[in-house]
Amino acid sequence: MAVPLGDFRLDVTRSKPTVGAVLLRLGLFAATWLVTAGTDPTSWLIGAPAVIAATWSSLHLSRRAGGSPRPLAALAFVPFFLWQSLRGAFDVAWRVMWPRMHIAPGLHSYRLRLANASARVLLLDTLSLLPGTLSADLRGDILTVHALDASDGALLDADIAQLEQRIGALFGERLVSVLDQ
Repeated sequence: MAVPLGDFRLDVTRSKPTVGAVLLRLGLFAATWLVTAGTDPTSWLIGAPAVIAATWSSLHLSRRAGGSPRPLAALAFVPFFLWQSLRGAFDVAWRVMWPRMHIAPGLHSYRLRLANASARVLLLDTLSLLPGTLSADLRGDILTVHALDASDGALLDADIAQLEQRIGALFGERLVSVLDQ
C-alpha cells in the first residue's frame, strides 16, 4: 500500500505488532494515566478505555508512518536537541539585545537525504522548534527553511545536515555525508 505524503509516497507494509510492542505501549500509557490521575481506582473507568485507545492509535499510526524511533537513539538525541535549543535561544536573545548584530532573514533550500517519512516529519518539526529556523516548505527532496540569518548557506547546510544525521540515526537510517557528495 502506498501512502501519499506531500510530494512523495511511502510504501507501507502492514505487519502485526509484536506482543512486546503492545505491552510496552500499554505499560507506558497506563503509567502516564496513573501519574496524571492518581491512585483512585474509579479513575480507571475512564483510564482503561483511554489507555487501550492510546495503545491502538500508537501502534496503528507508527506502522502507517514508517516506523518509530529507536529508544536508545532517542535518549542520545534529547541532550543534542536541548543543547541546540539553548544555543539557538542565546543566539536569538543576543541579536535582540544587540540590534547592531548582523541578521539577514531569508529562505534557504536544502536537499534532504532522509527516506523515512516519520524521520522527515521529525526533522521538519525539530527545525521549526529550534530558535532562528522554520521549516517553510517541502517539495520532493527539497526543504525550504526560513532562517533568521540566511547569509551563510554553507553554515545552514552544515547545521541542517548535522540535525538530519542525528534524526536518521533515530530511525536507523545511515546517511551519506554531505561532504562525500
